[in-house]
Formats: sequence, C-alpha cells, structure tokens
Amino acid sequence: MAGRMCANETGADGTASRPNFVIILADDLGYGDLGCFGNSQVATPHIDRLAEEGALFTDFHSSGAVCSPTRAGLLTGRYQQRAGIPGVIAADPRRGLRHQGLQPHEVTFADVLRAAGYATAICGKWHLGYEKRYNPVRHGFDSFRGYVSGNVDYFSHIDQAGFADWWHDETLVAEEGYTTRLITQHAVRFLEANAHRPFCLYVAHEAVHSPYQGPNDWPVRDGSGHRAERRDRVQAYREMTEELDRGVGSLVATLARLGIAEQTLVFFFSDNGAVQIGSNGVLRGGKGTLWEGGHRIPAIARWPGRIPAGRRCAAQSISLDLMPTMLALAGAAAPDRPLDGVDLSPVLFGTGSLRARDLFWEHGEARAMRRSRWKLIAQEAAGVQLFDLDADLCEQSDVAQQHQAVVAEMMEQLRGWHREVWAGATVQPAP
Repeated sequence: MAGRMCANETGADGTASRPNFVIILADDLGYGDLGCFGNSQVATPHIDRLAEEGALFTDFHSSGAVCSPTRAGLLTGRYQQRAGIPGVIAADPRRGLRHQGLQPHEVTFADVLRAAGYATAICGKWHLGYEKRYNPVRHGFDSFRGYVSGNVDYFSHIDQAGFADWWHDETLVAEEGYTTRLITQHAVRFLEANAHRPFCLYVAHEAVHSPYQGPNDWPVRDGSGHRAERRDRVQAYREMTEELDRGVGSLVATLARLGIAEQTLVFFFSDNGAVQIGSNGVLRGGKGTLWEGGHRIPAIARWPGRIPAGRRCAAQSISLDLMPTMLALAGAAAPDRPLDGVDLSPVLFGTGSLRARDLFWEHGEARAMRRSRWKLIAQEAAGVQLFDLDADLCEQSDVAQQHQAVVAEMMEQLRGWHREVWAGATVQPAP
C-alpha cells in the first residue's frame, strides 16, 4: 500500500502525486435540475462554474434507483447487492429493516484511503445503518457530522420515524441550524483542519430530498407530531437547490483560499433521479424506476490543471467507478476483493477511453442492463423491453421485436449477473 506523504508533495510532472478528494453527493437531484444541465428556472452558478472549469458527464449513472443502495455501491465500489443492501434501509422499526446496515467486513474507500495516510470524514447523510456498529467511524471515517436516516427535518433534525438524528461520530448531539448549511459548515472546518495533509471528504447533502423546507422556513417535525409544510413546494425545492449550490460554492472557495484547489479532485453527482417535483429533463421515469430518469444523473468533475476545462464527457460511467478512481490516483492498494467499477482517469484527463462494459441495475422485481447503445428493461408488468438510446434517449420506442437476438443475449447476461452478485452476497442479520 502506498506510503504517506504530504498533500503538497509533487511528482515528476509537477502535479500533486496524491490528490485530495472532495466527493459531493446530492440527494434526489435530477438530470434536469441544474443550470448546466439545461434548467433555466433555477440559479446554480457555483455548480455551473464547476462544470465550466471541469468535465460535465452526460452519461453518468447511479448504481441504484433509491438512496441506500447507491450509497452502499459508492462506498464499496461494488454492486450493492453484494453487500446485501438492494433497497432502502427504513427508519421505521415496524418496517423490520432498522437492524440492517453496511456490515463490518465490507471494505470502503475510506478504509483504504485512511490506511494509505489520508484524513477521512463524512458530513451529512449516511443511510447505511442506524445502530452504532454501522456508524461511519466504524467504516474508515475519522469523523462524522450528520444523520444516519434517509432524511431529517431540516431544522429539528428529527427523522421520518420520529427519532432525533444528528450525530457527532457515535454521539447523538443537539445542534441548531438548517441541515444544508450545517453540512457545509462542518465540511469547511474539516478542510481548514486538514489542508496540510492528503484528505478525502465525503459531503453527502440532504438537499433536495423531502421534507421540502427552504432555509427561511420552519420545522415540520417537532417531536410531538407533524406540522404543515409550505404549500408552494416547487418554490421550496428551488430554494433548496440554490442553497445546495451555495454550499458547493463555499467548499470550492475554501479550497482556493487554502491554496489547495490544484491538488484536489472535486466530484459532484446525485444518488438517483428526481421525484416528480424535480426535473429529469427529457428522460423517462424518476427515482425508484429503472428508466433513465431513475439512474442517469448529473455529474461533474473538477481538478484545475489536470482535468481540461469545459469538457463534456460522454463516457458510459457509474457511481461504482469513484472508488477505483480514487484508489488509483492515491496510489492505494485495492482491497482483496474485485471491484465492479473502473478507474475513470483516462476520460477525466482526456488521455484515453474506457473499455466496453455492461452495466446492470435492480430495483425490487425490475432489472435493467446497458450495453453500449442498447438499454434492456425487464419488469414483471411490462415484460422485456429494449431501447436504442442513441436514437431514443427518452425510451419511448420499444424495439425488442426487431432485435430479438440482442434481447436474448442481454437477458442471458442479465440473469448471469443476478446470479453472480447474489451468490456470495452478505446476509443481513435477523431482527
């Protein structure tokens, strides 16, 4: 495993040998929710500038269509089914899932980078287990400031099951403030405290997930019940998006102020597509579906001096790719288990392309597969459908009958993938 060095140590080409990483994950932000992805109804100047100064991905996907699965895949670099987390880990004890989580033997990017000398932290949403044995500090993170549930009231920090949910490492704390701003504040403090050494900061925002509360609104969960949310939810959603944008701007400005922007890879993306109140652009479907709108997400990478500015990257890529990319750039040894993602460095730096590969999704009884231009969806109600995304990104014209050989081959691969990821999958503990 690579030895430890200072963040400002440089290689033979004059660039940082081991970059810092700032991974920013939005929640339920759709493909059409940002200005740089074509939305003229919202002001996102800081994220738009991130795209102007880096690479905007037009064919980037989350590995899941809902929150917990994508996060399990992101943290481990492996399809989340392998970790036994195919769906949302619900907060309500009556759902019978509250005891489940990311098990201790799973290896995260934080585990590997910390062993390689990186300072590691998560600020924001975890959603990979409620019990202390699943806490982020048990999974490679030096520090955790945020919440473990799927969402909390942005002011009272009470989750959807009525539990107080705001943590400093493994301690439940009371901290006043609007969630988006608190996440940003703690992230900035981490940057300031660790600017002298290599670090990996995972900023997992709650925005723009419900409840729909702008920064000037009020608590809707106060511990004694639920109060009414605003009626103009569309405006609240816009305010939440713009506050998210300001948070991103604060992080980028902090990197510049500390003089480490040129040593830091910033990667911004969403955990899945938007719900109905948001925008997935021209894409069909949204969160919780395997149409493109459920998993094709906005993604931007910025590293001044390394990633050419203003690039539009059409490489077929997925959130599973973040872990192998970070490990490769850090010179850190990969864990002793195969990763499902690949190193994105060639397309980040414009030095090459990615090898052809298939991508797979599963949500409930629905499964999907991507092979180059072809997108296959198998659902119990609709049967098997095939779409040519080069000609039909909106997934309106099923061409399965015209390409039966393609369907047969892809279905065989999809079944094989399903058997393989579940064959050795982690078994979650019984209640």
